[in-house]
Amino acid sequence: MALSFTKTALILAAGFFILAGCQGNNIAKPIKQTADYVTGKVQIEQKKQADKTLAAVKCQELCQNKITENGQDYSLGPCLSNGIIPDWVCDMAHSPRQAADNDPKNQCPAFVAGKANHFVEVDGNCNILKTY
Repeated sequence: MALSFTKTALILAAGFFILAGCQGNNIAKPIKQTADYVTGKVQIEQKKQADKTLAAVKCQELCQNKITENGQDYSLGPCLSNGIIPDWVCDMAHSPRQAADNDPKNQCPAFVAGKANHFVEVDGNCNILKTY
């Protein structure tokens, strides 16, 4: 009986190692897929951050160029650009915010119409107030 028990134990142990070895090959594929997914998400987030930074820099540069031009009235916080970069607008507002800043006619038409989904808002000194 002891011999029969030992045979059964050896067969079960061998079966376990065979099955465990087979499982190891299947685990690698989902891990690679997960890694690719995470890498893709990180790259998307990095692009979003790069776009936000680029839009902010370009908006500040545009603002500085615009306020040096003669004859422009920036007291109502006009839209400076409907497309500072794709999907981003550049808008000027008061700091602290005034009622005129919330009036759609003083905001970038592309953002109001939903053609652009993000904005950079600067004050009259070209300081960034908000990015969205």
